[in-house]
Amino acid sequence: MLGFRWSGGGGAWCSAAPDGLGFPSSLRRSIPTLLQRPSLTLLRSPDGGGGGAARSADVVELEYADLNLKDLYGAGHLGQVRIRQHVNPLSSAFSAPVQVPDWKAVFQGSTLPLMVDIGCGSGRFLIWLAKNFPEPRNYLGLEIRQKLVQRSQFWVNELGLRNIYFMFANASVSFERLVSSYPGPLTLVSTLVSIFILDSSSECPDPHFKKRHHKRRVLQKPLVDSISKNLCMEGQVFLQSDVLEVALDMRNQFDARLDEFEHIDTIDPNFLCDTQGWLLHNPMGIRTEREIHAELEGAKIFRRMYQKRNRRLSG
Repeated sequence: MLGFRWSGGGGAWCSAAPDGLGFPSSLRRSIPTLLQRPSLTLLRSPDGGGGGAARSADVVELEYADLNLKDLYGAGHLGQVRIRQHVNPLSSAFSAPVQVPDWKAVFQGSTLPLMVDIGCGSGRFLIWLAKNFPEPRNYLGLEIRQKLVQRSQFWVNELGLRNIYFMFANASVSFERLVSSYPGPLTLVSTLVSIFILDSSSECPDPHFKKRHHKRRVLQKPLVDSISKNLCMEGQVFLQSDVLEVALDMRNQFDARLDEFEHIDTIDPNFLCDTQGWLLHNPMGIRTEREIHAELEGAKIFRRMYQKRNRRLSG
């Protein structure tokens, strides 16, 4: 399932669907295709050893094989990027907000609905959505590690995509400035946080376990305030982590705003949860790289999706 609503018939995005399911008919038809992708959770090493253990990098390549990004490795010397995993977002180097781009130059359709992925890492997850989502929309990836942004944007240019753009930006500083200037509706925000550091292409920020470092976590109150202010009615927020403490921290911030947001399973029974209220399945149609790595290590993935209340309907 892709967490998104549309009114159809040329109407406004983020309106209630007449059948109550929340998905346009064209999108509902695409959901089985998206979810029938093979689950690439086991891959034997080339020499047959390892007892069937999977190399996460190989599983990622298979999961995203239809992007054909491997053909671009080495082009422009932007293939296997080695970067630091942990970046201090409070550093003075990341304290200045980025310049707002010319949205008409960045996107072919600059007023289409926008999805923002905070901490997009290598960008494969967002590029896959940009190529495969059945309805027109734009994608903006924000990442604090510049080398990954350079490679992601290189891939986008090589693939000829005009509905996706990556920016070197500290979301905590620049999110408000960017999304408030965008001429179309903000319809979906995702932040996918993990602790598994298995290769150089992490799409997730450091979870910062020590209490004194919690202020470095991405999803702070000012950013949540900005998401709430700029998200269109019935727009959605997708949260995911393999770290329970971090997942609970993100969850608590949105559970504290139930006057503004409601969890998706209270709206659509197709979204199934466990007894603790975590979504059982990734609703985006593709696993993130970090999700693949974590699952191969036997970790549980904690997911929540919230939808902004339509005050016109509720009040």
